Amino acid sequence: MIAVIQRVNRSYVEVDGKVVGEIGKGLNILLGVVKGDTEEDIDKLIKKIPFLRIFEDENGKMNLSVIDIKGEALVISQFTLAGSVKKGRRPSFDNAEEPERAKELYQRFVERLSEYIPVKTGVFAAHMKVFIENDGPVTFIIDSKAL
Repeated sequence: MIAVIQRVNRSYVEVDGKVVGEIGKGLNILLGVVKGDTEEDIDKLIKKIPFLRIFEDENGKMNLSVIDIKGEALVISQFTLAGSVKKGRRPSFDNAEEPERAKELYQRFVERLSEYIPVKTGVFAAHMKVFIENDGPVTFIIDSKAL
């Protein structure tokens, strides 16, 4: 499971011109589910993401978590994170999990993260426009297999 974590001042997502999810200060999370991902991959990400100290304290140091600042998360499914550009010029998505299983794991990730902070989402498998006001910019790529 691959997550792109971005510290944001605000973020929102539109589907068919309508805002379906919107947050203020917090995390924009693009989540890609890879073939073979399990509940264990979710556990690894959930033990890390809400506790990452990537928000500034009163001294301007990254010392606070999204929980500490009472922030939110906007979680967007993004199967292209499992893509490969190793061969040729057209990306391969052979490593992306099948949609039905990916949706189950995505929803489970959202449920688990919601135990710590308020979470909004996009619409799984929809064409979305994601608007991100990245603060910093501060962006991390986290692969559950590397944790």
